[in-house]
Amino acid sequence: MTGFRHLGDTDVHQGHIWKVVVADYVSPSGESFRRDIVRSPGSVGVVPLVFDAEGLPSVVLVRQYRPAHHRDLIEIPAGMRDVPGEPPAETGRRELAEEAGLAAGRIEHLLDMIPSPGMTDSICSIFLATECTAVDVDRHGPEEQEMELLHLPLDDALLMIDRGEISDAKTVAGLLATDRRMRHEASTGD
Repeated sequence: MTGFRHLGDTDVHQGHIWKVVVADYVSPSGESFRRDIVRSPGSVGVVPLVFDAEGLPSVVLVRQYRPAHHRDLIEIPAGMRDVPGEPPAETGRRELAEEAGLAAGRIEHLLDMIPSPGMTDSICSIFLATECTAVDVDRHGPEEQEMELLHLPLDDALLMIDRGEISDAKTVAGLLATDRRMRHEASTGD
């Protein structure tokens, strides 16, 4: 389907992490057009899955103030891929320790999602962290300093999605993918 050609970008703003550009394109029919795009190094999110004494799965989430929406959101631990050359899984491990105070014994890729394709080239890689152990947190910035950790049964977190209490895209995708993986493993005995 493509046939679209990207002619180039004109930088509008270079921030600490993101760059805003005006990108020029030509459609398959020859029509020229422009789009404002936020260029991003991408991000990661991590679903920390732990099991209680009865073997029931729970997740560790964070409640964090998000200035763009001027409210607290419930999310999986996450962060930007702001260390050049750092593999996404390592970024996930770093963010999990910084925000949730957990070190993953195992970390597995769940999915890559495109959070807002109409405005950014960002890709969010989501991982499942298991065999977690406690480590010191190392939070950065006022929003992280004030964040709250939530330990919730996975089923309760899924119900919070249904009720609209969890609406962050990476968190919804990560929790649903975790639930799906666990159901698949239970049905196949993996």
